[in-house]
Amino acid sequence: MTFPVHAITLDLDDTIWPVWPAIMRAEAALDAWLAEHAPRTAARWPMEARRVLREQVDAEHPHLAHDFTQQRLITLERMLRAGGDDVALVEPAFEAYFTARCEVEHYDDSVDALERLAARVPLAALSNGNACLTRIGLMPLFRFQLGAREHGRAKPDPSIFLAACERLGVAPEHVLHVGDDAEMDVVGAHRAGLRTCWINRVEHAPTPRRWSHAEVRPDLEFPTLAALADWLDAAHLPDTATA
Repeated sequence: MTFPVHAITLDLDDTIWPVWPAIMRAEAALDAWLAEHAPRTAARWPMEARRVLREQVDAEHPHLAHDFTQQRLITLERMLRAGGDDVALVEPAFEAYFTARCEVEHYDDSVDALERLAARVPLAALSNGNACLTRIGLMPLFRFQLGAREHGRAKPDPSIFLAACERLGVAPEHVLHVGDDAEMDVVGAHRAGLRTCWINRVEHAPTPRRWSHAEVRPDLEFPTLAALADWLDAAHLPDTATA
């Protein structure tokens, strides 16, 4: 299948890099920072206790479901108060966490594929997470990064996809959204009128993933971003292609 693609929006976590190694690295960095700068809090809040507290904060603040950064800041403040440490340490504690959060390890194909895609059409990052492409070093390949925190609503809400299309200056039907999550990426983008590509990294999945949404199908499905770049090179005819 070929169709016009004038711009691409991309998810980040588990599309360009695996997210859990970065999260675990960030949690370990936070452990080390707290042990040095707030030892009472470190003793009071080991990783599992932090996870439970974070879930409590999430449940108490449903209006912040789109804002992982603010959820984390609230959690850190509660930890420091309960540990008897200075709440002024919230920001540096978060910085220790976030610096490690942005030390991602890309899938082997990702960077080369992004370079190939960016050479053909404008790219925009569209993520519910809070990883920073500037810190990661990929921002030169993207026109902009739009996060749920900045937009005010998270995928799969259609408004975040439409906001990205507006900033790109491209009609939704000519924008291809690429991501690993069936609901957040494919179903959400489809409902907003974008074309969709499901990145189904079967090589990295613990069990095979099968498409489970009978009412919606992705326009494209690939196991890697490299395969998407191959498709774009071979089939992308922006002015003459038809579905």
